[in-house]
Amino acid sequence: MTPYRFAGRTAVVTGAASGIGEQLAHGLAARGSDLVLVDRDAMRLDAMAEATRSAHPARTVEALVVDLADRDAVVELATGIRERHPRLGLLVNNAGVALGGRFDQVAVEEFEWVMAVNFTAPMLLMHHLLPALTAEPGSHLVNISSLFGLIAPPGQSAYSSSKFALRGLSEVLRSELRENGVGVTTVHPGGVRTRIAESARIGTAVPTDDVEQHQRTFAAMLTYPPEKAAEEILDAVRRRRGRVLIATSAKIPDLLARLMPVSHMRVINRLTAATARRVQPKAPVSK
Repeated sequence: MTPYRFAGRTAVVTGAASGIGEQLAHGLAARGSDLVLVDRDAMRLDAMAEATRSAHPARTVEALVVDLADRDAVVELATGIRERHPRLGLLVNNAGVALGGRFDQVAVEEFEWVMAVNFTAPMLLMHHLLPALTAEPGSHLVNISSLFGLIAPPGQSAYSSSKFALRGLSEVLRSELRENGVGVTTVHPGGVRTRIAESARIGTAVPTDDVEQHQRTFAAMLTYPPEKAAEEILDAVRRRRGRVLIATSAKIPDLLARLMPVSHMRVINRLTAATARRVQPKAPVSK
């Protein structure tokens, strides 16, 4: 495929109010794209959209507040976008939620909430917006999977399920859409510094004593700058790369999973525990 052309096209970005989504929006505007930004956090989204308009006054920036866990709202969102933008250049399915806890510690409703946001919403948006993407020669799709779409650690049954599913759909579409001239990039970020840790839910049956430690360990892993991740993603879009791993924290586990397809989690768990201990704040010394 020829390199993706950003200028003069419209890009849709979900989860755009912060983190990777926010940085992608700024990068796209700087490259000449008009924007349709989607998030459930109205206050953050409005502030971010206004900042983008101020920094890039020549660009059109549309901000839409939508809860992607609501199937009907997602279909309505896609229908509205397609009516207003019958020719799209880029769709970035970036929004995601997390849920901590073993499979037996999370309620079915909690599991389904993660699947709705992380998999069903991207699937619906792609399905309903595909005619608008295929109407624009050389368009592109980006699905943000995760390190946990490459490996499946304990305590992440819902999140890994959703990210493996999104990865699988992306790989199918990469082959199916090539004949339509639509590129597909699957992104597997490692520990990118976003708000996902603070917004993550904990399964209803997770012991209270385990919650704080789980959240602290999860947050400690998120160190990679989101602006750097966004630049890598946009470069991959331009070059029509099929798969991108962001940060060493994604690349090393992926390599271990390839080399040790059954036993890699034992090694990764030890590495994760050692890293978490190293970055944990030290207790104050009493005098």
